[in-house]
Amino acid sequence: MSLPLLFLLVLFPAAMVYAAASDLLSMTISNRLCLGLAVLFVPSALVIGLPWLQIAWHFAAGGLVLAICFGLFAAGWIGGGDAKLAAATALWFGFGQLMPYLFVAAMFGAVLTLIVIKLRTVPLPALGENWPWLRRLHETNQGVPYGIALACSALFVLPDTAIWRAAIGL
Repeated sequence: MSLPLLFLLVLFPAAMVYAAASDLLSMTISNRLCLGLAVLFVPSALVIGLPWLQIAWHFAAGGLVLAICFGLFAAGWIGGGDAKLAAATALWFGFGQLMPYLFVAAMFGAVLTLIVIKLRTVPLPALGENWPWLRRLHETNQGVPYGIALACSALFVLPDTAIWRAAIGL
């Protein structure tokens, strides 16, 4: 395994953890983070020797997810950060792992949504009042930080991707 590839493969999981934490704490996912993920894909793909046609298909997967998610964003069903994170992750996974990624994200998202709904039915403890992110999460007029589900799904599916398998020598 090359040192540059190892470095890139540490950055992807770290970016997912950062996206989840950011969405939980502020209900935002940075544009820079999503752009950085997209940019990191290219050197990762080149280092493992993905053919140009396969790289193009990965970009097609990312573009398709971006178009669909922006439609969902325009309808008010998901946040813009969620749309960009899903698209950047789809770029890494390509069509080969896109459906597992989206399915697992839906499952994690369903569990997360049920937890948030349940959390909102109980009074916020006094200690929770000191944490703005917890107050925001407890408010019924706020959405669900779905970036958590997207990031967890990405980390769950990552070991099955071509880039990860190439990095560990499979």
